Amino acid sequence: MAARGVEASTGGEISEESDERGSMWDLDQQLDQPMDEEAGRLRNMYKEKKFSAILLLQLSFQSLGVVYGDLGTSPLYVFYNTFPHGIKDPEDIIGALSLIIYSLTLIPLLKYVFVVCKANDNGLSCLFRHAKVNTIPNQHRTDEELTTYSRTTFHEQSFAAKTKRWLEKNPSRKNSLLILVLVGTCMVIGDGILTPAISVLSAAGGLRVNLPHINNGVVVVVAVVILVSLFSVQHYGTDKVGWLFAPVVFLWFLFIASIGMYNVWKHDPSVLKAFSPVYIYRYFKRGGQDRWTSLGGIMLSITGIEALFADLSHFPVSAVQIAFTVIVFPCLLLAYSGQAAYLRKYPHHVEDAFYRSIPKSVYWPMFVIATFAAIVASQATISATFSLIKQALAHGCFPRVKVVHTSRKFLGQIYVPDINWILMMLCIAVTAGFKNQNQIGNAYGTAVVIVMLVTTLLMMLIMILVWRCHWVLVLLFTLLSLVVECTYFSAVLFKVNQGGWVPLVIAAAFLIIMYVWHYGTLKRYEFEMHSKVSMAWILGLGPSLGLVRVPGIGLVYTELASGVPHIFSHFITNLPAIHSVVVFVCVKNLPVYTVPEEERFLVKRIGPKNFHMFRCVARYGYRDLHKKDDNFEKRLFESLFLFIRLESMMEGCSDSDDYSICGSQQQQPHREGNESRNLTTFDTFGSVESVMAPVGVTKRTSHTVSGSSQMSGGGDELEFINGCRDAGVVHIMGNTVIQARREARFYKRIAIDYVYAFLRKICRENSAIFNVPQESLLNVGQIFYV
Repeated sequence: MAARGVEASTGGEISEESDERGSMWDLDQQLDQPMDEEAGRLRNMYKEKKFSAILLLQLSFQSLGVVYGDLGTSPLYVFYNTFPHGIKDPEDIIGALSLIIYSLTLIPLLKYVFVVCKANDNGLSCLFRHAKVNTIPNQHRTDEELTTYSRTTFHEQSFAAKTKRWLEKNPSRKNSLLILVLVGTCMVIGDGILTPAISVLSAAGGLRVNLPHINNGVVVVVAVVILVSLFSVQHYGTDKVGWLFAPVVFLWFLFIASIGMYNVWKHDPSVLKAFSPVYIYRYFKRGGQDRWTSLGGIMLSITGIEALFADLSHFPVSAVQIAFTVIVFPCLLLAYSGQAAYLRKYPHHVEDAFYRSIPKSVYWPMFVIATFAAIVASQATISATFSLIKQALAHGCFPRVKVVHTSRKFLGQIYVPDINWILMMLCIAVTAGFKNQNQIGNAYGTAVVIVMLVTTLLMMLIMILVWRCHWVLVLLFTLLSLVVECTYFSAVLFKVNQGGWVPLVIAAAFLIIMYVWHYGTLKRYEFEMHSKVSMAWILGLGPSLGLVRVPGIGLVYTELASGVPHIFSHFITNLPAIHSVVVFVCVKNLPVYTVPEEERFLVKRIGPKNFHMFRCVARYGYRDLHKKDDNFEKRLFESLFLFIRLESMMEGCSDSDDYSICGSQQQQPHREGNESRNLTTFDTFGSVESVMAPVGVTKRTSHTVSGSSQMSGGGDELEFINGCRDAGVVHIMGNTVIQARREARFYKRIAIDYVYAFLRKICRENSAIFNVPQESLLNVGQIFYV
C-alpha cells in the first residue's frame, strides 16, 4: 500500500476515558505449575559474574584505555593552568603539588572509585526503578517482572520510604530532578568537546620544545588536523583498534611514572614533603587571589573521572578499582611529583613543564606516545558522549537521531553521526578560537566541577533509595563532597570571563533542546493517554468495526502500552476499510540496561476472538539494539503465534462457558464494580498476557464468537493470520503535531511552535527508525493543542 497521510485537527478539552471500563479483564496464564526455577536461572544470568584472578587482571588492564585515558593525560596541562602567569614563589610548587595529591585521593580514589562505582547500574536508571520519578508515566506492573529489573522494597516508616514519597508527591520535584540530570548530561556532552581540544592541543604543543622556530599557529593547525582525522574515523568504531587502547595508555603511565621518578631523583627529592597536608595550609596562608583561583588549574588533575560511570559498561567494578589503585594512582603521583621537582629548579619552564621535564634521549618517543594517549583519551570521552546521547534518547530526552552499532561483539560501541559532526565542529571552533591551553582549561574546569556537583546530589538519592544507608552516612558523604567541590566551584567562577563561559553556553543550548523535546514528548503521551478510545465503543462496532475488513495485517504503532489509541478511531472514521487483523504495537524503553530476548515481547488479545485485534509491547533497555524491521516483524509474529497456541491450549482445559483456566488462580475484586478477575500467572520463553471479557460478558460474547467466527481453534486462527500476513503487512503510524494555543504564554509558543517544531522537522521519522519501507507505510496525522 502506498504511503498516505490523513490529516485532521483535534483541539479543545480532552476527556479522559478508561480503556478497560470494566469490559475487559486480565488473564495472566500459568501452565501446570510456577516456573520459579527457570525464572531464577534467567535472573542469575544477568547478575554480575564472578571472575577468576587472571581474568580480573586482564580486565583491569583493558580498562586502562577505556576508563582512565582522559585522567591519565592531565599531566600535559595541569601545572601551566595552575600558574598561567608564572611561578612567583618556589614554595608555591610544593603547595600546588600537595593540593594535587589530596585532590586525587579525595575525589577519584575515595569518592568515585570506591563509592560512585558501586552505584553502577550501567547508568543511573536505578533511581527510576526505586522511585516513580519518571515524568512520563508509562510504567506497568509487568515491567517489574523482568529478570533484569531489580528493585528493593522499603519499610513504610523508613527514611528511604519517606524520601520516596516526598519525591513522588509533587510533580515539580520530579521536574527538578529531571533538570538536574539534564544539566549533568549536558555538561558531559561539553566534556566531549573540550577533552579532545585540550588533550590534543597540549600534546601537539610539544613540537615547540624541540622545534623552537614553530609558532603557536602551526601547533593549532596540527591539532585541528588530528581532531578532524579523529572524528572522521568514528564511523568505523573502536572494535578494530580498541585492542590498542590499553597498551598505549599502559605505556603512557609507565613512561610518565619513570620520568617522574627520574626527575625527583635528579632535581629535588624534597618535593615528597608535599604529601604532608600542612603545605596546603601554608599555600593559602601566603594569601592572594591568584592562589585561590589556581584551584581551577589544580582541579584539572582530576578531570576525566567525572564521566567514569559512562565507561563502565564492559568492566566489573573490581577491575576498575584494581586498575586505579595499582597503576593509575601511583603513576600519576610520580608524574606530578617529577614535574614539581623539575619546576623547583626551572620555574620559568612552567608553560611547557611536561615536555621540558622529559630527558632529551626519550623526547620524541614520548611525544609520539603522548599524542596517541591524547587521541585515546579523546576517543573514550567521545564514546561516552555517544552512550549518554543514546540513553537520553531512550528516556525521551533527546530528538530522534541515527544510532549505529559499530560492533557485533560489544553492545555499547555505538556511533551517532549527527552528534559526531556537531562535536567535531564545536571542538575545532574551541581549539582554533582560543589557541591556547589556559582558556580551554578554564572552560574544561567549569564543566567538570558542575558534573561533579550533580553526581554528588544524585549519589545522595542513590544512597538513600537504593543502598538505604543511614542518614548520618549520607549526610557525611554529601557534606564532605560538597565542601571540596564547592571550593573548586568558587575558584572556577573567577574564570568565567576567561573561557569558563564556553561550557555554560554549550550546556544551555543542549539543555534547551533536551528539555523542550522532553516536554513535547510528555505532552504527546498525555494526549494519547487522555484520548484513548473506550473499549465499549469498539465492542459496539461489532467484529467488522463498522468497516470492510480487507485481507492483510495492520500494525498500528502507538506509545500506549494499554488501551486503544486515538489514531485508530481517527483512522476508521476517515477511511472505509480496515485490515482483517489489527495489532497495536508499542515500542517501550525501560529503565534497565537490557531486556533479554526471550522477554522482549508482551502479547495480549483485545476484545473477542472474532475482532482479530491484538496488542504487542516490545520492550528494550537503553543499551539494547533495535533490530532491523524484518527481524523485528518476524519476532513480533513469532510471539503472536506463540500466544495464540498457548491460548488455544488453555481453552481446552475447560468445558465451562466462563472460560476458566487450569492452573493456580487468584480471585481479585474489581475496583470499579462487583465483578471479579480470574488472575493467573504464566512464565515461558516470552511473557504473554491475555485479555478477555469479564465473566458476565463472556457468556454473551462466546455465543457470538461461535456463531460468527469460522475458527474452531488456535490452528484455524493461525492459518487465518498466516493468510493475512501473506496478503500484506501495513505499518500504520501516528503523526501527532503539537501546536500552542493562541492564549498560551509567549515562551510556550516559542518552545512548541518554533523550537519543538524545528526539532521534529530535522529529527528522524519513526518509519526510518523501524526501517519501514515506504510502500508499506500509512501515516495518520492529527493536531493537538497545548
